[in-house]
Amino acid sequence: MENEKVNNTCMTEETPKTEREKILQIIKDYRPMDDEFMRELFRDDIPLTEYVLRIITGIKDLNVTQSETQFDLHSLTGSRSLRLDVLGTDSKGKKFNLEVQRSDAGAAPKRVRYHSSAIDIEILKSGEDFTELPETYVIFITENDVMGKGKLIYQYEWREEDGSRLEDGAHIIFVNAAYDKENDDSELAKLMHDFRCSNASDMLTEPLANKTRKLKETPEGVDTMCKAIEENNKNVAKEKSKQIAINFLNMGLLSYEAIAKGTDLSVEEVEELAKALNHTA
Repeated sequence: MENEKVNNTCMTEETPKTEREKILQIIKDYRPMDDEFMRELFRDDIPLTEYVLRIITGIKDLNVTQSETQFDLHSLTGSRSLRLDVLGTDSKGKKFNLEVQRSDAGAAPKRVRYHSSAIDIEILKSGEDFTELPETYVIFITENDVMGKGKLIYQYEWREEDGSRLEDGAHIIFVNAAYDKENDDSELAKLMHDFRCSNASDMLTEPLANKTRKLKETPEGVDTMCKAIEENNKNVAKEKSKQIAINFLNMGLLSYEAIAKGTDLSVEEVEELAKALNHTA
């Protein structure tokens, strides 16, 4: 595909050349380890989600029936909000939360614990018995070896002192994307190699290479990535506005209307933040 054909897909003639080149370079450099690119890789792509989850969990007959990216948990009113990179469901009702995390601090065990707990709260509705909680897998693919033992995968479950499992159905998995052991030709090692790659031609797993090529080397894919970058920039700006609003609320010196005007949030959004902080007008 000619570069000019790709270049013209998502930016108008009014877009400055330098800005255009910057956006295209960002897209070129993206790897599956990058949040924005990872979400577009898996968005509306059940086969790819299923492929990756089968390799990581080792469940060969895993059949994904539903997959959502940027899934907002709605049952955390008054608690820290959480947006999941990918939340998949299989034919047996098991839930799979797949996350990529470049920051070591962002992959702290207590964060993974919060993900697992928050998913349980989201799933179990009022009046339902605890036995109806499905089996869950929270999977963090980390850029570095956060556990520091040189392993490719770390799997955790609640166990008794004698080693027997609690059988609560909760699974925690860390996958080390920095793992690069020579002569390891396992499917998981190949997958982690591909998560570090920015070029489809360097990838070893066909499904990931094909989707990467589609997003980076076709007009439709580049257009999708342009929109994702724009949306991410808006979300970042929104989060900054919310944090400023929270600071104002904690100071208690301004009305909701004044805070809304100063942060470009709506009054309703400021009221929601105040409610979460237990503030009153």
